[in-house]
Amino acid sequence: MSAPFADEDEIEPPLYQKRIPIYTRTVKGKFRNFKTGVLLLAYAVYFILPWLPWSRPSGSHQAVLFDLVSRRFFLFDLVVYPQDIFLLSLLLFIAGALLFFTTGLIGRAWCGYFCFQTLWTDAFMLIEHIIQGERPARIRLAKQPWNLEKILKVGGARALMLLLSFWTAFTFIAYFNHTPEFLARFFTGDAVSTAYYGVLFLTLSTFLAGAVLREQVCIYMCPYARFQSVMYESDTLAPSYNAKRGEGSAGRIAAKSGVHTLEERHAKGHGDCIDCGYCVQVCPTGVDIRKGLQYQCISCGLCIDACNTIMDSLGWERGLIRYDSESNLQKEAPAKPHLDFMRLKVLGYAGALAIMIGVLIHTFTSRSDFEVRIAQVRQPLYVELSDEKIRNRYEIHIVNKQQQPEQYLVKAEGIPDGAVNFGPTSNPIAVQAGKDMKIPVKVDLDEHTAETTKGFNFLIIPQSNPSKQEVRHVSFDSPKHH
Repeated sequence: MSAPFADEDEIEPPLYQKRIPIYTRTVKGKFRNFKTGVLLLAYAVYFILPWLPWSRPSGSHQAVLFDLVSRRFFLFDLVVYPQDIFLLSLLLFIAGALLFFTTGLIGRAWCGYFCFQTLWTDAFMLIEHIIQGERPARIRLAKQPWNLEKILKVGGARALMLLLSFWTAFTFIAYFNHTPEFLARFFTGDAVSTAYYGVLFLTLSTFLAGAVLREQVCIYMCPYARFQSVMYESDTLAPSYNAKRGEGSAGRIAAKSGVHTLEERHAKGHGDCIDCGYCVQVCPTGVDIRKGLQYQCISCGLCIDACNTIMDSLGWERGLIRYDSESNLQKEAPAKPHLDFMRLKVLGYAGALAIMIGVLIHTFTSRSDFEVRIAQVRQPLYVELSDEKIRNRYEIHIVNKQQQPEQYLVKAEGIPDGAVNFGPTSNPIAVQAGKDMKIPVKVDLDEHTAETTKGFNFLIIPQSNPSKQEVRHVSFDSPKHH
């Protein structure tokens, strides 16, 4: 027996919603100007830095270089080593705390102005606008059948996007190479295969994210869109629609005969919103801000520019859509929007941010010019020699984090002179700039001294600055200790 038809209300919605293309309209205003300024600055920094020369005593003469071969990261005069991983952890924590702090104050400002997805999508949209025209022309172009005009405009725009994607990928890989040499090797086919694979993968992923997926990355793929709500409060500033002013008691209505002036509209109970849809047309994620705060909104402020443009053309007051808080808009007479720092959550983020910045500064300023690790060889724990001496073996690992060679004098404190045997290695130990060296060391003590010695100190003294010596305590094993 066949199952009865399900009630229409019980039919589950599809798991995947077909993408509705978004054709954004251009707009002028302070938020658009700010977005453009951030875009130009970010692109200038990203694309110019790998080509910027920088003189240093050792290593590549490039301002920013992540040298995986020598395991050194060059950031102008700063050199970071893998041993400084704690600094990277602090930077990541600070970035996260800063994101939480700004979100608690002004919503998804990072998404709207600084996110890489936003920056590259903005650039791709600009390419479309230049080649295909304004929003109505792009909609008409999308609906018309394929002909020479459509092939040239759509193909030309996609070709420029692909070119920008390629140069983005090439620039990223260039940060890990000496850029002028890498450019020559890459286009002559002499670069390593991983470079070509890396550029290919990043080119395709950049093109897909900025030219094809666009707002779907922000809505469906970015985890920040989902957990941002835990950072929002009623006093958080975000692009907001003043529904009381915009709707009135009778709802919004287009400006036409009989409801064209504010007096006529207010007399009939209509609000200031003329339902032009301009705020929706400029939104890169297709949000209608008049429906309230939505997780798809990236707080770019373009809807504010659009609404202010319409209000200016009508001669009405600006601010129908503005950065404001939910609590302020719910008041009978909303006050001027302002940042409210005196909130427990925001103060907590600020406190964590301040503490971690302090720890980072302290860690950075107090880090040594070299690092020492000493490991005792424990297979076997000790060796009984034919002359009745007890031998322990150690491995001293010295990392020279300076930009010039250094010599390190190794001494032992707490055991007799001459007990330390460096084998063929000379002492002081010479370590080149930015390099490390592992030195095997043998310590031989007579039976009586070995019985009374449970440990001693190694002193590692840089010859250029003996005051910065490092002391490491190590244990000494003998038959009497086991």
